[in-house]
Amino acid sequence: MITSLLSPVPFYVAAWYLLASVICFVTYGLDKSAARAGRWRVSESTLHLMSLIGGWPGAIVAQQSFRHKLRKRPFQRAFWVTVTLNLVAFILYFSPLLMNRGL
Repeated sequence: MITSLLSPVPFYVAAWYLLASVICFVTYGLDKSAARAGRWRVSESTLHLMSLIGGWPGAIVAQQSFRHKLRKRPFQRAFWVTVTLNLVAFILYFSPLLMNRGL
């Protein structure tokens, strides 16, 4: 139903989400490895920023694949806020109503 409300998404947007997701996935993997080895970690705010700008699909796959950050409730709450904000911005930006107005 939502897809019927959206205009066609440009290729560069799909490419952006794919690239951001791959980078996010790799970053989660590196952070999990660092956590196990007691090395420098990626900040949670960096992980959230990556999700906010479109890497959340990769973050979801990474969280499940690496079993990383799943039990930290505050992190998960903030993560799902970033997913929601990204999706709302995506839907509003690609809404036919806004695109037809030239916004």
